[in-house]
Amino acid sequence: MSGEFNLIETYFVGRQTQRCDVLLAAGDDCALVEAPSGYSIAISTDTLVSGTHFLANANPGWVAHKALASNISDLAAMGATPAWVSFALTMPEVDEEWLAPFCDRFFALADQYGIQLIGGDTTKGPLSLTLTVQGLVPKGEALRRDGAKEGDEIYVTGSLGDSQAGLDVILNPTNAGKPNARVLEQRHYLSSPRIKVGEALRGIASAAIDISDGVVSDLGHILKRSSVGAEVDVEKLPVSAQLVEFVASRESALQYALISGEEYELCFTVPEAKREAMWQALADVDCVITRIGQINNSGTLTLTKDGQAISWQLSGYDHFKSN
Repeated sequence: MSGEFNLIETYFVGRQTQRCDVLLAAGDDCALVEAPSGYSIAISTDTLVSGTHFLANANPGWVAHKALASNISDLAAMGATPAWVSFALTMPEVDEEWLAPFCDRFFALADQYGIQLIGGDTTKGPLSLTLTVQGLVPKGEALRRDGAKEGDEIYVTGSLGDSQAGLDVILNPTNAGKPNARVLEQRHYLSSPRIKVGEALRGIASAAIDISDGVVSDLGHILKRSSVGAEVDVEKLPVSAQLVEFVASRESALQYALISGEEYELCFTVPEAKREAMWQALADVDCVITRIGQINNSGTLTLTKDGQAISWQLSGYDHFKSN
């Protein structure tokens, strides 16, 4: 890319205070970081592509938030504390009107979570963003997907379904006139990674995952890795008043809650014996926590309503599709 080094210097270098565990950041072939004794490093990489994960005309600040927040959410699901990020940017050409608000929002969110940009790359091509985030978790305390046991209770953070409704607004302009359309579109892009929840659940939760493909799919990953089944009471799914008004019925809102992806809320399981410890650990965390079901040994996921098993025809979550 023409002016690559000038672009890096202008938009990405010198914008943050250096963390004490960063020995060398931008300016060399590799970054050097130092993990404290007794900690493991959690690492996650995601790519977002224009036309697949966001539209080309999307607010660049919102795109920046979505890109970084989705990676931070992976750390939250492991109970890790964010530390560093590297970022590879591909653009058709240097677009300063796009880069300026993108970088402003990117660094604001990074600073909010104590994350330092330690390196990356820029190149010419179709617009895409690849981020690798790294965080720290005490050795042996990382939350995983394979620890759920029969009798464990299933919980989720926040409310579910808003992201899918926001996507409906983005992909179908006729939905823009529905109640709360703008609010829901914003929620699709501007999730709140549940780092404090993940940290509080260390040593308490038996399994955890972030909701990126819908709670049905993501809970299914826990069930498969843990070799268990589950029962979920759909009436207990947390849905916002804005979503219910947008889709015009509570039942439709509950269906949205089951399949809505890119929520970046957490789904986790907790043994009944640790229920009180969980509530105590989360007492100072500003996040709604809702119990939605229980783990069993059936090997399958059963949805219930009013005490009866139900079979809703649900289509899975998908990303933006290329034009």
